Order: sequence, then C-alpha cells, then structure tokens
Amino acid sequence: MGICGTAMGNAALLVKAQGYTVLGCDAGVYPPMSEVLADADIEVLEGFDAARLAALAPDQVVVGNAMSRGNPEVEWLLNQSGIPFISLPALLHNTVLPGRWPVVVTGTHGKTTTSALAAYLLDVAGADPGWLIGGVPQDLPGGAKLGGGAPFVIEGDEYDSAFFDKRSKFIHYRPQIAVLNNLEFDHADIFRDLEDVQRSFRHFLRILPGSGYALINGDDANIAALLPADWTRVLRVGVGPGNDLVIRGFRDAAEGASFELVWRGQLWAAVRWSMHGLFNARNAALAALAAALADGRDDDPTDFDLAALADFRGVRRRQDVLHADERCVVLEDFAHHPTAVAAAIEALRAAYPEQRMTVCFEPRSNTAATARFQAEFEAALGRADRVCLGVVHRAERMAPEERLDTKAMAAALSAAGCPAEAFDENAGLLAHLRAQPASRDADPSSGGELIVFFTNGSFDGVPRELAKQLARRDFS
Repeated sequence: MGICGTAMGNAALLVKAQGYTVLGCDAGVYPPMSEVLADADIEVLEGFDAARLAALAPDQVVVGNAMSRGNPEVEWLLNQSGIPFISLPALLHNTVLPGRWPVVVTGTHGKTTTSALAAYLLDVAGADPGWLIGGVPQDLPGGAKLGGGAPFVIEGDEYDSAFFDKRSKFIHYRPQIAVLNNLEFDHADIFRDLEDVQRSFRHFLRILPGSGYALINGDDANIAALLPADWTRVLRVGVGPGNDLVIRGFRDAAEGASFELVWRGQLWAAVRWSMHGLFNARNAALAALAAALADGRDDDPTDFDLAALADFRGVRRRQDVLHADERCVVLEDFAHHPTAVAAAIEALRAAYPEQRMTVCFEPRSNTAATARFQAEFEAALGRADRVCLGVVHRAERMAPEERLDTKAMAAALSAAGCPAEAFDENAGLLAHLRAQPASRDADPSSGGELIVFFTNGSFDGVPRELAKQLARRDFS
C-alpha cells in the first residue's frame, strides 16, 4: 500500500527479485516510480479498495508510512485476523537483510548522496553489493538492487515506520556499519525537540554489535552527545585533527572541489571531482570508510581504491541543472532545512562565482512549514542576492502563529539588504521570474543569473516550467 513512494517502490523491486509475487496500490499513480514498476512487471492498482483487497486475498500486506486510519484498506486489514500486515522497514528486516552486512547511512542531511557513494564504490570494487537508496543515483543502474555479495547499503531514515509502529525506520535495519553523518532537529511532526531526535539515534546505536562500526561526523557536537558507545567500535571522520579520517585542504571552484583524505596520518587519496561543497567531501569521506570496512579492509582501509570518486556524478535533484545558457542557469536542489540551504548556497557560490543568485524556496516539509526555524531560514537565505518565497505547503494545517510567516521573512530579508518577495501562489512566483532574464539581455556584462529552487517537492512544477520557457526564449 503506497507503492509509488520511492522507498516502497524500490523495496517492491527487491522482494520481487527474491522470488515473491508482488503487486501494489496507490492514490494518483505517478512517475517515475510507476514507470519503474511497470518495467519490472509489477502491477500497480489505482486507489484504495477494501473489496478489491479482500478478493486478492494476499499472504501479506506491506503498509507504507503514508497510510493512516480511515484508509479503507487499512480499516479492512485491522478487522481481519488471517492476513498479516507489516511495515516496510520490518519487511526489509525479515526478508532482505538477514545474512547480509548492512551499511546503514543516517543523519539529518546527506543520507541519499552518502548511500549512493558507498554503494557505487563497492560496486566498482566488484563487491556485488545490494542497496536501497531514497533517490535516483546517476552512477548506479537504479535506486535498488538485491546484489549477491555481503554488503547491503541502505539509507536509514529517522522518520517513523508506520501508523502502528512509531519507531524510526533505521531501528529495523540490522546495522553492522552505522554512518552518522550529522544530527539536527527535524521532522517536527514526529519529534518534539533535538533531545527527542537524539533519543532515537541512541536507540539505533545500541543495536550495533561489538563486531560492528559506528562511523560518525567527529565535528558534530550533537553526535558527540550520543557517546560513549563502548559496546562497538567508533571511528571519527571530519576536518578536525582529532578525527581518525581527516578531510584536509578542501578547496572549491567552478570546475569542482579538491581535498585529501588522511587516515591516521597516512594519505589515503587526493580527490578531485565535479561535486561542490564541504558537505559533499564529508559525504565522500564517510562513504569511503564505510565501503572499505564493508569490503573487509578492517586492518588498513587505505588498501581500498578510491580512484572512482573522481567520476562520481551524484544523485538527481541535488544541484540539478534544468536549463543553462549565457544569460541564465536554472537549478533545482532538494535542500529544505536551514543548515542544508546555507551549505548549498555556499557551494553554489563556488560553482557559479560570476552569476547573480536568485534563490526560490518552497516551505514544504513538516518542519520547514512551521515557524520553528524562521530566523534560521532568514539567515540562510540572506546569503543569496535575491529571494523569492513560495507558498507554505498545506498552510491550513496550522494556526497562523505556528506556521512560517513568509511575508515577515521577505520584509526582514529586504531590510537586511537582500531583496525578497513572498508570493500567495507559486504561479505568481513563476510570472515574476519570467521577466527577469529577458531584462538582462541589454546588459551582457551582468554575469548572468543563477536561479536556484530549493524544494523537497515539485514546487507546483515551477522550476521545470521556467526552464522550458527559457529554452523557448518565451518571456512575453
């Protein structure tokens, strides 16, 4: 149930590869997952129908965490005694992960990129890994693969598992190697505060075996507060000298970034790649160490070849260029937390040093839509040259004093010297942007415009529609 979600659809591919007969349903069946499932000959049924489910008489029902009480199939299942139902994380625990060596990648930011990097490095090394990644990696054949080797890389989300299981998903994932990339307050609909988030991560660390590893961001005080974890081996990664794996000499420029990875005083690799941002260098360092350990290089991780890092292209919707010409570049990024937005803007400054940057932000996540981080979002977005604020997603869920006040944000940003506007509808934001690049045709020395869309949703199609119009040179 809810098969078109990224995790659900990819999990369906994995259990089908194990020999199960799989079909699913969802409301508003949509690509790209609907197309991926069709290519795998997995039937997808439109909507939710209790009578249809009863007629199918499945042996087991996997209930996605978007499902809730009141759904007709959920209500039918709860009234039965003969058909077992299970959450997606529990399904993976029971069917996909037994007998494997799970590398579970966690953290508030960077999970998808770090997971893709670890799986990619293991794949290039010939380890035949399996993986389940909550995105579209550009250097792997898809977001999920069963694989035949011991390593299985899985993105470990702290979000809850199902309406009947409020534990974080990663609790189910049998970690042998746990990656803790960073830790901040997020998911305001699930967690009360930072301590509540840390409680779930402490639970996760407690299920690491003595033969396992916790690979942590050694520069993050919120992760340091989770330690000690004396029952397992802890390795630290970061820029500080006290880390086991040190990121040294980071430099970022238009053509890409460069840095060195130094393992306990020994140079492991000098990396030059097209990715931008120190956060991506940290993703690479953690993924490299995780891949080396999963490949059995416990005695000396530096025996693991990292030459393939130079060719890594990343994950879709992370600094994706939708349109580029001499006047304007349109780019989409997944950042939706103030720390991620600030880091992405800094990286894009290095990637596009000559362009004037307009940042468009859609407050869409359950945390971003609230007033919790209003000041932090103002500080992050204030690093742009101009800001356009989209509509708060499902604003009607919250009282006015509880939700993000985009009008007040725009006023504060403008007063601080960063021109900003808040829009009552995203179509209005699109209309506002359409005229801007055309007006600079008369000033070729302006350096051009970089328009960045930050959203964890679709932004009502505005980014791709703007890119299409620019490609047609349609500004009228």
